[in-house]
Amino acid sequence: MAKELSENTGVTVSIKTLGGIAALIATIVGMWFALQADIAEARTLPEPPPQDVSRMEFDMKDKMIRQTILTTQEDVEAMKKTLERIEDKLYNR
Repeated sequence: MAKELSENTGVTVSIKTLGGIAALIATIVGMWFALQADIAEARTLPEPPPQDVSRMEFDMKDKMIRQTILTTQEDVEAMKKTLERIEDKLYNR
């Protein structure tokens, strides 16, 4: 059977529970104000300068990438030749 709530319904809460609720509310409010202070400080900080890539650095990286691709291609061709020799020995071609 369900109990009805009315003006005469009594609710008992211990002092320990009230203290816990008060501590939780104080923690949340403190975190809110700390977050607002951090946001305000971040707004006043100068923006970092954009990181420009120099033409020389770009050319060096491009050359390195191209050389890596060519080296990889040479390695793949060598592996293909080795694989063909292994297959020839394996299948007596």
